[in-house]
Amino acid sequence: MLDCKRIALVTDFGIASPYLGQIRLLLTTTLPSLPVIELISDLPPFRPDLAAYLLPGLIRDLPSSTLFLTVVDPGVGSERRALLLEADGNLFIGPDNGLLAIIARRAHQYRIWCLDWRPLRLSATFHGRDLFAPAAIALLRGETLSWSSLTLEDLAGGAWLEELPRIVYQDIYGNLMLGIRAEKIEPTAIISLGGQALSWARTFSEVPAGQAFWYENAFGLVEVAVNQGSAAQTLGLSVGQEVTLAGFPMA
Repeated sequence: MLDCKRIALVTDFGIASPYLGQIRLLLTTTLPSLPVIELISDLPPFRPDLAAYLLPGLIRDLPSSTLFLTVVDPGVGSERRALLLEADGNLFIGPDNGLLAIIARRAHQYRIWCLDWRPLRLSATFHGRDLFAPAAIALLRGETLSWSSLTLEDLAGGAWLEELPRIVYQDIYGNLMLGIRAEKIEPTAIISLGGQALSWARTFSEVPAGQAFWYENAFGLVEVAVNQGSAAQTLGLSVGQEVTLAGFPMA
């Protein structure tokens, strides 16, 4: 198993909530030598199907040997499985609801396990604190837990589209990230959404203030923006909405 040097929290808990604080306190008091970083806490609530397409870009330029504690878990308390994924030098712990499926599928090397172990105390509604964090702690301490091997075909979301033609995330500026890698389309592609046909630009300063366009963002994803404005407000769009790319098959 990998020797991880840090823990990164990836959740839909929101910035102002008690949930991140509880998990962070639990991790830092039991693993004081490891930094705990709140990488992202405002993933679209209840939408692992969207977050799954953001995660590969979010982590692509970050240090390896990181354990990502990933929690977007609308099925908490149900029979859905808990997963451990080792992929390209990182570990991921989270629910088996598709959240980790795209990470696994795009990895050059990966191994997947189902966590069969359960703690003595386990709430029905907060597995981030009561299951995933304790499993991460035990794993990083070198303790023995009960795991069973899985294949990619076993995972929820294993058969999802390779690229997702939807808005998967909105940042604080109102920029809209799509579940499509920019390398998969040509700059000549026209993206239709919000009643407008948007052309490509390399960066914000290449279009007039107030104009909407699409570009390759720092995560390698297609992103829709308005120079010095909010694409979400200007185009009347929100997370989860579909987009159309002229001449680009999405099947």
